[in-house]
Amino acid sequence: MARIIRYLLLMGLVNACSHTLFAAPKALHYDLVVYGSTPSGIMTALAAARNGLKVALVDKEPHLGGMMTGGLSYTDRGNTETIGGIPHEFFERVGQEYNEPIEWGFEPHVAEHVFTEMLHQAHVQVFLHARLREKHGVVKKGAQIVQIMTEEGSTFSAQEFADCTYDGDLMNQAGVSNTWGREPASQYHESLAGVLPTLRMDLQFRTKVSPYAADGSLSPGVSSLPKGQLGQGDKKVPAYNFRFCFSKDKADQVPFPRPEKYNAKQYELLARYLPALQKALGRDLRLKDVFLIETLKNNKADFNNMGAFSTDEIGVNWDYPAGSYQKKAEITQEIHRFDAGLLYFIAHDPRVPASLQKEMNSWGMAKDEFTDTNHWPWRLYVREARRMVSDFVFTEHDVLQDSQKPDSIGMGSYQLDSHNVQRVATPDGGVENEGDMYAIDQPYEVPYRAIVPKRAQATNLLVPVCVSSSHAAYGTIRQEPVFMILGQAAGDAAAIAVHRNLDLQDIPISILQTQLLTEHAVLHWHR
Repeated sequence: MARIIRYLLLMGLVNACSHTLFAAPKALHYDLVVYGSTPSGIMTALAAARNGLKVALVDKEPHLGGMMTGGLSYTDRGNTETIGGIPHEFFERVGQEYNEPIEWGFEPHVAEHVFTEMLHQAHVQVFLHARLREKHGVVKKGAQIVQIMTEEGSTFSAQEFADCTYDGDLMNQAGVSNTWGREPASQYHESLAGVLPTLRMDLQFRTKVSPYAADGSLSPGVSSLPKGQLGQGDKKVPAYNFRFCFSKDKADQVPFPRPEKYNAKQYELLARYLPALQKALGRDLRLKDVFLIETLKNNKADFNNMGAFSTDEIGVNWDYPAGSYQKKAEITQEIHRFDAGLLYFIAHDPRVPASLQKEMNSWGMAKDEFTDTNHWPWRLYVREARRMVSDFVFTEHDVLQDSQKPDSIGMGSYQLDSHNVQRVATPDGGVENEGDMYAIDQPYEVPYRAIVPKRAQATNLLVPVCVSSSHAAYGTIRQEPVFMILGQAAGDAAAIAVHRNLDLQDIPISILQTQLLTEHAVLHWHR
């Protein structure tokens, strides 16, 4: 009952500190405008507000919290000793909801409650359903952003801005250099750049399966194009998917529904592969052969992509990073359709091995999660889209070799991890996934230089999510705790810039680092 009461209070807090729609266009003025209520955006807003700034947090989405309230509930955290400051406070406050000292695996609605409460207490004004105009949404005067405009006509002006979205739309409209896809290995001399050899067999087809139909056509999702030469760069990005919160409690389940326009042929390759895999393994298949399942509180679990064929719809998202809003919506809908069909296929298709199907049907969509979107996660997991290109680009060398930085603003420690980008037919009549990487690293420091644009392009913009990074290095930076850590630093930097009337490129690093340390951030690894 106590948790229900707290949840009802949460709904009140959302109404108190956010505007779901504007009754009429408004001209609004702040010290800092943060576009994107991702966990990083929330940390940016909190840090700045706690340092005395008037802050607006603006987002196109219907909910705040990005992936941590949209399905990614099990935190990929690496070494937790690198996570300090406001991010650590968040995980502690989530723990309090479960009478635990700290919690890294939580229910989506609990994360949303904690984020909302923290923003309310810091007096951050939140505006949801407020999407940046697709064209002419950013107004600049020289290298300074003056205001941004949302689609319904409201304008947000400020001294400082932060693009904390996963897509980097504000950054792009502001004329900040950016890229997407994979650099060639020669560009930064990276071993994990471009087209890769097979690095993880658990994400490959472990036994040969033909991708061809009787008429010689390829199964859906399999490309006839060559995968490219090793180290070759391209504009392909890691696969996206939806992260699910499923329940094992029969009283809290919604069965996996048959989606509209369901087409079992979409999963023909999986239908062939599952019995072949079962035979190769010499045992009954289990859900862990198809999904990565991480335990959450209250009989729930976070279901993610795992194995050769899972929730990642490989190859359909290449046009997403630079795509129009309409193109992004189409890709999102396609992946929704694919993932919904996959769940139904595994739960009901007679070609699925009985052991796997039985275990699948012991789970269901959590009835008390995503209640306004038919229990489906309200956002797509965009693992990587645009990346800023600043005067400094963070590469795998900054993770694996040159890991200490004099202008460190926080740390990361999760392995370099990226998902497959393409599925191709092989010359021997089989099929191969390509692009996944997984390299163990050490705790590393992220410099302030990685979150500020080139001076000539923007002097009052911070970019703590689509940071200046190569594709290879982004595989570790892209973890939510690192985004949160960089967000706190961005908020503190914005406050220093406002209070001292400085360009962001000119703020004294020693003052920023001192402020972060007073907030219990972790800047250096004491070996």
